[in-house]
Amino acid sequence: MPNWKKILLALLAVGALTTVAWFTWSIYQKPDTCIDGIERIEGECVGVDGDGYDFGTPEIRDVAGAIAQENKRIAGQPHVTVAMMLPLQSDRAALRRQMRSDLQGAYLGQRQANDGEGELPKIRLVLANPGRNYGHQAKVVDTLLRMADSPEDRLRAVTGFNLSLKPTEDAIKRLTDHKVPVLASRISGDWIANEDRPDGTAKLRFPGLARIIPTNGDAAQALANFNGERRRENLKTVLVYDKRRDGYNESLAKAFSGIVEKGPPGPAAMSFESPAIDEAGSTGNQFTQTANNICDSTADTVYFAGRTMHLRIFALKLAQVGCQDRHYTIVSGSDAASLQQDMTEKDWEQLRGEGGRAKVTVQYAAPAHPDAWSTELAAWHKKWAASHHRKPTRAELPQYLTEPMAALKTLNKRIETTRGEGIRLGSTPNLEDSRTMLVYDGLVTIGKALHQAQKDGAEAVPGREDVGRQWSLLQSRHRVQGTSGLICLTSGGNAYDKPVAVVELDPGREGHGRLKFVGLGWPAGREQPKNCVIPSRTF
Repeated sequence: MPNWKKILLALLAVGALTTVAWFTWSIYQKPDTCIDGIERIEGECVGVDGDGYDFGTPEIRDVAGAIAQENKRIAGQPHVTVAMMLPLQSDRAALRRQMRSDLQGAYLGQRQANDGEGELPKIRLVLANPGRNYGHQAKVVDTLLRMADSPEDRLRAVTGFNLSLKPTEDAIKRLTDHKVPVLASRISGDWIANEDRPDGTAKLRFPGLARIIPTNGDAAQALANFNGERRRENLKTVLVYDKRRDGYNESLAKAFSGIVEKGPPGPAAMSFESPAIDEAGSTGNQFTQTANNICDSTADTVYFAGRTMHLRIFALKLAQVGCQDRHYTIVSGSDAASLQQDMTEKDWEQLRGEGGRAKVTVQYAAPAHPDAWSTELAAWHKKWAASHHRKPTRAELPQYLTEPMAALKTLNKRIETTRGEGIRLGSTPNLEDSRTMLVYDGLVTIGKALHQAQKDGAEAVPGREDVGRQWSLLQSRHRVQGTSGLICLTSGGNAYDKPVAVVELDPGREGHGRLKFVGLGWPAGREQPKNCVIPSRTF
């Protein structure tokens, strides 16, 4: 064979080997995906989608599809994108049901914002899964920032955020540093918030952040105000708290410590350490010792600063150890709103014990409850009739009750409309766990901010900073009538004197226990002022 042919064949062989090597390398370098645009990382489907993907969670398949359907319906109209960011995968059935409740609220809020007042721009909603405990939030935030800069996506707000964790804080900090407005509907940790100063101004650690749920500090103060009479009855209290680093646990423990210290003397605070939010670890053994110590003390009210999974285990242990037929009340924070979904028939039997008498009752500060407004308004009417001997005029009715009651009626009507349209949400929304109500209020609040920021004609859309500036203007005449209460935001974007629904999980005498609304607690010690005009902090 001539030399030139040998050289040519050698070059062809090298080229073929190079092509095969490059092809093989590209296959291995290409990220594993769940679907196009959603990366598979350590078994989780991480990314952003608005076309109905369920992220491998069957419980949210129907409601994700409903959101995609609404996105298609408004695609031809001036619209912006809003992202719903929260973990969307779990091995626990109870957590998957909670995700469904959150997304049901998001869909219903999207529909209300798009249809309620008929204003522009419309909301295109996308789901953003940052992975378990927001572990892959950085990749998702990368995507959201690109969407904020994109003239096609026009991302104008991010909402959701259901866990007060360091990765949650990191995500919110990075988004707000890039002028992307954030409305956190369900994080209660005090430290992921802007600071309201006494003169009415604010120290903005997160410029463009708004929160519509009371902080743990506010919720604890509302519980203290609500339970003031009980404290004077010389009930003995004890604090049980989780030492694991968790913003929710830490801020709740700090708030509850202030309550316990002001009350009658009881046993010293007792700690435990959980391995993670949704892992039990050895907490059962730790709680056996804690419960025995409480039984040997005079305490009958336990303030519990910990997550729902560990609260359930502690309540069952306290009921099991046999404390001489005594009854205990456990008081906890907003995360306890998920407790009812975790309870089994056997759990209820343990809490009530022999004879059907409750051994343990759990009381917590829920962010909302569907019975709050009708119950409180009925009590108000009764009190009014006793002192005035006539019916009140419309102007005399308590605005802080009637407006949220009207908002709840609108939400229930929206649920019925959705059912009538044949749109499936996976289940009938369960408003008792407060999730649907809170997330719905968040989307309605974003919708109002978008509509107020719209100023350059129907085809234009507001800028990111224009939307963020609206948060502190949502008060007084521009207050938001939320199903969870009137939403009026301070200069720091915090909900002013937002009430908590004091709720008790009562095991009853048979069957499943009941979730009972007890009353409203107010962080400021009294209801919000007329028209929700935020008073000066100076006076």
